[in-house]
Amino acid sequence: MSSPPPVRSARAGAVLDRLFGWTARFAALVTLGLLVGILVSLLVGAWPAIQKYGLGFLTNSVWDPVSGEYGGLVMIYGTVATSIIALVIAVPVSFGIALFLTELSPAWLKRPLGTAIELLAAVPSIVYGMWGLLVFGPILATWVQQPLQALFSDVPYLGALFSGPPVGIGILAAGIILAIMIIPFIAAVMRDVFDVTPPMLKESAYALGSTTWEVVYQVVLPYTKSGVIGGIMLGLGRALGETMAVTFIIGNFNQLDTLSLFAPANSITSALANEFAEAADGLHQSALIYLGLVLFFITFVVLALSKLLLLRLRRNEGTRA
Repeated sequence: MSSPPPVRSARAGAVLDRLFGWTARFAALVTLGLLVGILVSLLVGAWPAIQKYGLGFLTNSVWDPVSGEYGGLVMIYGTVATSIIALVIAVPVSFGIALFLTELSPAWLKRPLGTAIELLAAVPSIVYGMWGLLVFGPILATWVQQPLQALFSDVPYLGALFSGPPVGIGILAAGIILAIMIIPFIAAVMRDVFDVTPPMLKESAYALGSTTWEVVYQVVLPYTKSGVIGGIMLGLGRALGETMAVTFIIGNFNQLDTLSLFAPANSITSALANEFAEAADGLHQSALIYLGLVLFFITFVVLALSKLLLLRLRRNEGTRA
């Protein structure tokens, strides 16, 4: 007869548990330390620009390295505008993709379609940028911008919104490219969280006569709202931090002469990519680091607002009869 396996002593198990706890705590502290280190390094590098411009840097639209005048309004506007456009396009499309894959798609189509959508996330951003500049930009200028300009040229406000040279680069083009880039991330997260909804809840709703939309709106979304918002925030973070694709298609124009969607503009990431390697030590480099600090703060605010929204949703659970 074989001898029974040796039983580990309770003392050894307690030591291993304590070691595991220390390791997990160390990993958390390292992550927090890296975050603090990045913030401190940005503050130190941007301090000369902070001392000279203060918060006026955020409202100044002049960016002129020759005369030594720097303001970040153009880049901040370009970053926020392109990210909002990307979200407006990507969220409903991603929701539709996730809804189709989880509720409407035939079984033979779910796996290949889901794999194809996930493969979009593997495409390098520079490929999206080149495709946007060489293929999508001319199509947008010819078939969207020119007809809109001809239709709304005499309409107040709308005419200015669609004005600009028909070259296919600008804020709208960058926003659409960003939307295409973040759709796979948001759709994948939404699909996964929709799949974790207990089938009994959905089957019960269908048995009571609910339509597919009513099941999604009244059962799936309330059950998975935290994951859905997390997926949207993941896509927004990708849009805010994207560099190469935006650099190719936004136009890299440091003036805010018009609020047209088709006007060339600039973003924080594209300004850093274009100028940081050639920036001389001093105010120019400090101003670029200040832009990086602003982007860090924008991302922090977005994440904080998402957390507050989730907390408010949890607090309101069960208050409706």
